[in-house]
Parts: sequence; structure tokens; C-alpha cells
Amino acid sequence: MEEREITEVESIEIITSMISRTKDRLIKGSGNILLMWGYVIVAVSVLIWVLLAVTRNPAVNWLWFLIWIIGGIATPIMAKKQRVESGTKSYTDKLTSQMWSTVGFSAIFSTLCCLGFLLIGGKDSWSMMFAFALIIVPMTEIMQGLVIREKSLVIGGAVGLAVGIFTMCCLVARVALAANWFMPLFIIAFAAMMIVPGHILNSKAKRQS
Repeated sequence: MEEREITEVESIEIITSMISRTKDRLIKGSGNILLMWGYVIVAVSVLIWVLLAVTRNPAVNWLWFLIWIIGGIATPIMAKKQRVESGTKSYTDKLTSQMWSTVGFSAIFSTLCCLGFLLIGGKDSWSMMFAFALIIVPMTEIMQGLVIREKSLVIGGAVGLAVGIFTMCCLVARVALAANWFMPLFIIAFAAMMIVPGHILNSKAKRQS
């Protein structure tokens, strides 16, 4: 039996169908993980902001590791549950999963670098993590939004990226990221990037079910 070559139009239809199916699965599965990370980051940020204002003790900043502990434990559990519920994974499912895995490993490496600079060289480079969180994470979210055609991810990522570029400019210009103005900006950025899109995705899933 001869294999029929797929035409250009058929190829586009197949890709469009695949993206559509992926979007449905991501809407049904990714909202909760986005919300988990968003609320954890915002909650820990508010906690640190308040404690810094009250105690003026920089040791409070070690509480940032709560984000990695909580998120690191919750994400695999939630992702496993989603895989069971969604069934087979498409190419775009795997692609977005690999994108976020790359972000995760990059974040771990960046954290270890900052820790090494502090413990070995006595140099504080933790501000770089803010730039990482507000540039790498938003760019990945924008790419995911473009892949699955979800505007809330693109817009939320764009808001976070704008704050990230501003943060990078502050760091290069040696403008101190004072908690009284930077923490509210950081919180707003992650609310726009994760909490708002997460609720939108879950709302769409509810309407479709």
C-alpha cells in the first residue's frame, strides 16, 4: 500500500487540531499548578515584606527558600495527578513540560551559584534571583501562551517581563531594590503572571465541562 503525502493544507490542519487538543488539556490541568505557585510566591513575599518592615533583620530573606520547598513538593504530586487524569501527552504537552523543567533546573543552578558566592566569597548576589524570576519565568510563560494560544498567559507574562526588564535596569544602574517599593511590584507581577491566568484557565475549563 502506497503512503500518501500530506499536503500543506492538511499539515496545517493537523497542527491546528493538535494545538487545540493541547489547549483543552492544559486548560483542564495547568491552572491549579499556576495557582499553587502564584499563591505560594505571593504569600511568602508578603510574609517576608512584613517581617522585614517589623524586624529590620535581613536574615528574614532565608524564608525565600519556603517557595522552593513548598513548590518543589507540591508540583510533582499535582503533575502526576494531572497526567493520570489527562491520559496520553501530545508533542506540545511534552514541549511545554520540558520548557518549565528547563526553567526549574536553571533556577536551582542559579540558587546554588548565589549560595556559593555568599558562603565561599562572602558576596551577596541574591538580587539576581529577582531578575531571573521576572525575566526567564515570564518569557517561558509567554512562549507557552503562544504555543497553546492562550492570551491570559501571554498578557500575564508580558506584565512580568516588563517588571523584570525594569528590575534588571535597576540592578545595572545600582539602584537598591528597597522592600517598601519593590516588594509590592514583585507581588503584582506574580499575581498577573500566575494567579490571574490560573483562575482564567480554570474558569474556561469549568465552562467547557
